[in-house]
Amino acid sequence: MDISVQEDLVFVADIVFDRPLRKPFSYLIPTELFNSISKGKRVRVPLGKGNKPTIGFCVDTRHIPSDPKLKSIFAIMDEEPLVSTHLLEFTKWIADYYLCGWGQVLQAVVPAWVRSGATTPKVFIVDFSDKFHISSATKKFSPQQTRIFEQLNLLHPITIKELCIKSACTPSVVNRLVETDWLVKTAIDEGQAFFGALQTIPLDPSIHLNDEQIAVSKTITDQIHSGKFCTFLLHGVTGSGKTEVYLEAIEATIKNGRQAIVMVPEISLTPQTVYRFKKRFSKIVVLHSNLREAERGKNWKLVAEGKVDVVIGPRSTVFAPCPNLGLIVIDEEHENSFKQDNTPRYHGRDIAVKRARMLDIPIVLGSATPSFESWHNACKNSYKMLTLSKRVRNLPMPPVYLVDMKTSPPASPSLRGMISEDLQKGMKRALSQNGQVMLFLNRRGFHTFIQCPTCKTVENCKHCDLAMTFHKRKNILLCHHCGDEKKPDTRCETCKTETIQFKGMGTEKLEEEITKLFPDKVIRRMDSDSTTKPGSHEYILNAFREGLINILVGTQMIAKGLDFPNVLLVGVINPDTGIHIPDFRASERTFQLLSQVAGRTGRGDKPGMVYFQTYYPEHPAIVSAAKHDFISFVDEEIKHRQSLFFPPFCRLARIVIRSKSAESAATFSDELGEQLRLATTEIKGSGKLKILGPTEAPVFKLKEYHRFHVQLHAEKHTVLHQLIQVALGKMKPISGLEVIVDIDPYNLL
Repeated sequence: MDISVQEDLVFVADIVFDRPLRKPFSYLIPTELFNSISKGKRVRVPLGKGNKPTIGFCVDTRHIPSDPKLKSIFAIMDEEPLVSTHLLEFTKWIADYYLCGWGQVLQAVVPAWVRSGATTPKVFIVDFSDKFHISSATKKFSPQQTRIFEQLNLLHPITIKELCIKSACTPSVVNRLVETDWLVKTAIDEGQAFFGALQTIPLDPSIHLNDEQIAVSKTITDQIHSGKFCTFLLHGVTGSGKTEVYLEAIEATIKNGRQAIVMVPEISLTPQTVYRFKKRFSKIVVLHSNLREAERGKNWKLVAEGKVDVVIGPRSTVFAPCPNLGLIVIDEEHENSFKQDNTPRYHGRDIAVKRARMLDIPIVLGSATPSFESWHNACKNSYKMLTLSKRVRNLPMPPVYLVDMKTSPPASPSLRGMISEDLQKGMKRALSQNGQVMLFLNRRGFHTFIQCPTCKTVENCKHCDLAMTFHKRKNILLCHHCGDEKKPDTRCETCKTETIQFKGMGTEKLEEEITKLFPDKVIRRMDSDSTTKPGSHEYILNAFREGLINILVGTQMIAKGLDFPNVLLVGVINPDTGIHIPDFRASERTFQLLSQVAGRTGRGDKPGMVYFQTYYPEHPAIVSAAKHDFISFVDEEIKHRQSLFFPPFCRLARIVIRSKSAESAATFSDELGEQLRLATTEIKGSGKLKILGPTEAPVFKLKEYHRFHVQLHAEKHTVLHQLIQVALGKMKPISGLEVIVDIDPYNLL
């Protein structure tokens, strides 16, 4: 490094921290650190008046005039940069666009395990023993043990965790086989286990594509070979084979010597999803927040070292440190889970498009129900539209039966408003054909609220303005937002009435009622309450895939990205819950969710059927979903958006003011509203601009904080940035009050 400079200049590093600071701080680089400092490394420096030792990222080095106020770097934390020059530029853009600290973005990018420099974790793998090869032919094994051997024969050696998932058994069964010498167990490095397992998966050759898939794949692969940026919107009905198109595109990318990122919604990141990619490509890793930190960090390092061809994961996978990235794929691009709820509040899809543009590579956004933003971009030719209009093998879309719950008789008097006679008959018909049934209800718990019949008081969480949910198995009332719990009262706290009514139905009650209707069937529930144990999510799905479960009851966990050919009926118990949420995207989300749920059936040789039980059978979102008609729905709904100046016809920002003092939050929000309106006079060429609020947020009290919000609508995001920065720049911070800025918000509650 050339450090020959004028005597009045000093060598400094610009450092950013995991704090909401908009600019880097400059620190003197001691002479002994000249040759080891570089961008992307972490340093320990004194920060603030107390000179507290604090770790930050070095984002630049330069020479500046000498300043006696400059503090010096204490130490450099890393031998090699943790973040590449490209990722530094990318994260800087994110910080600028979402109006947060650059250091906050970098902190979110690098896994904690990588930052800690921890040692490589160990895992256990199992394989057949000599005893098995010699004596197994004369031994009779249990059904569970037989499944273990069958899976191990296909894929060995294999980690105990993965073997349990694939064979739908518990670790105790595997360990018993080890204890009795039928299997052998060995501890090895986690990364070694990963690549060892991959090498034993038999790779599938390219499958036969239909004419539509061939045409779409050629368009994408031609773009890959050109090495130029393009955003493709792949609109394909459920079951149309979008994944096969992704696989073809990824194969072309790998043949070009480059890497691919595949982003999927967190809820869809199932072993089934990952296995489809593992069957096609040999070097693949998963980056997932539910992985142990060490496992995630190890995979992150493998990617950074260029040892991986394909990276799969949720929204944070957009930051994968691929040294030679050639393609980004986003499946189910419409999913809200791509938007992060805390700082940095980025949208994975939107920043992925930006990263692809910066690297000049193609990106594919796929969905059966595209977001209105992506659809609008395609309609105005900012994105290139690709279409898969029919299911593979020309399978028909399943018929959807609308059951009007206002008039349809229940399956029994006790099930009024819950299970209709029509749905019960449909389930009997599907089960009689040895088919399986999926029942969807997007509400956890047993009863969704309890109410006093006299004064009508609902038992709300004391920390939130939201009803508490009754969970029967634990006999508790639980707040699904802050986690507070309590035993249900036997009388009303307000009027002291002794009789309390339990109302509404969640998945726990649905499971119980379905068990009564079909006592001879195996019924399981899959929601966040029933899948708390590690591997339980995969265990249930594997058992369902193997036909060990007849009826699967669940929340949106069962609605996304699952492919079970033997599912002959899908029942949606109450699709109305999302329609009346005070959010301009409520109808769009309802349509998308219903379409995704309906797409889980009719994927095999036998035709499927769908039942929507609704009190609003004429609602446009429900009617269009029943007809599998995205085009008509979006054409009509988007007109309302345009008339009201909502996305995709404007850029939207939301400012949330929250404090434990309602008075402080109200006073600050009123003043901020005034400053925002005054700031509009300072911004030239702002175009159309609308300010809504300040007003109480729809959920006014959440986790003990009182919340007000302001919505800002503008034609350009630059106007929003200027407006927010000017207004907040004139506000004085208040102790105990937090201001949250959310650019392109997806949660308006």
